[in-house]
Amino acid sequence: MRKKGLFCFLLMLAMVANGQPRKYLGGDISLLPSYEQAGTVYRDFDGKPIEPLAFFKKMGWNAIRVRLFVNPEYAPQEHKEEGVCQDLKYALNLSKRVKDAGFDLLLDIHYSDYWADPSKQTIPHLWENVKPESLSDSVYAYTSRVLSSFKAKGVVPDMIQVGNEITFGMLWPVGRIHPMKDDNWSVLCKLLSKGCKACREVCPEAKIVIHTERAGEWDMTRSFYMHLQKYCLDYDIIGLSYYPMWHNSVKNLGTTLNNLESTFPGKEVMIVETAAYYSHENDKWATGPDQYAEFYPISLAGQASFVRELMNELSNHKNVTGVFWWFPEENACGNDLLPCWLNRGLFDNHTGKALPALKEFRYHSTKS
Repeated sequence: MRKKGLFCFLLMLAMVANGQPRKYLGGDISLLPSYEQAGTVYRDFDGKPIEPLAFFKKMGWNAIRVRLFVNPEYAPQEHKEEGVCQDLKYALNLSKRVKDAGFDLLLDIHYSDYWADPSKQTIPHLWENVKPESLSDSVYAYTSRVLSSFKAKGVVPDMIQVGNEITFGMLWPVGRIHPMKDDNWSVLCKLLSKGCKACREVCPEAKIVIHTERAGEWDMTRSFYMHLQKYCLDYDIIGLSYYPMWHNSVKNLGTTLNNLESTFPGKEVMIVETAAYYSHENDKWATGPDQYAEFYPISLAGQASFVRELMNELSNHKNVTGVFWWFPEENACGNDLLPCWLNRGLFDNHTGKALPALKEFRYHSTKS
């Protein structure tokens, strides 16, 4: 153990000396406290009960992503049933636990009371009557208040997402854009710049992530970040969602990553969300058992195959400095926390046992 620890320490020194940024491996575990409160038991590959954060650490994870909504009590019931509950107190308590366990923290700020994604970027209830020209001030004040609350508790994020999946903008309709058009970018970039300004002021050591969800469409991805460059937005990391069922093949992702490296050579790239199905059981959104099986079978082996191929590809790109599994903590064993299942987590919904894909979710040491 001493030799291994010394080797890791020397490797870290060598990476710093060579100017190589740290690589992150982790997941967004934002619903974990709710599962634990429901009495959910997590198990390792052999069925032995485990403490999730300790187990993730054992599996080589070094970072955790936590989402934050403005006021989730105003979320529609359907979204509350999907796990929307992460208010400031919830996110702060989970983040403190994450940092105390030795993980780096990626704080994902949704500027909404519920999901901010490609289909909706809803202005928070308490901001509905704010004048459009003053909305950026609300973003600044809210971001500053959140980060100051974190710092007051000794919890400083290492990375901060200003917005979630914002290829088409945020705080609709005020900050809505189309990535391939030039309309309304000054408004969106003012909103983003105020959020980034708060991050720089309150947490100057944290890296800022701008997150989009069109990793399979290079033209859109390029146009979005070129517009940010035109408006001189101050951020550090290009964050991407990549799901094979919506964003094309891993090979296609590799092309996007190559293009990002040549087009934006000063930016790190992180896959801040990824996942793949292993089943469609109790899945109200699925149209059949083989939906989304274009690239991988909907099975445990198919999910593991996806992870293996993804991690091999990411290890080939020096600009990629992180990857986060979305909702790895899904575990319906012994609880009815959610009325239906997504079946994209890393634990079996029947037994609570860790799935084979989790063994594949690691960087290949010869390349990273």
